[in-house]
Amino acid sequence: MRLSTEFIAGVLAGGILGWMFDRYLGTKPWGLIVLLMLGFATGVYNVMRVSGALSKAPGKERDL
Repeated sequence: MRLSTEFIAGVLAGGILGWMFDRYLGTKPWGLIVLLMLGFATGVYNVMRVSGALSKAPGKERDL
């Protein structure tokens, strides 16, 4: 459930921000297209991060 929420949140945030950007600056549809793509990429990144598919680089881990 968390993975789907992470993905959907990224896409929705990109879409809403793109729509607002276009509405106030009159750049229809470019803001929506660009920010939807960035939201999709952010959603994929968040899903990979949460699922553990992105491992930390060896030697970069520090115990605090």
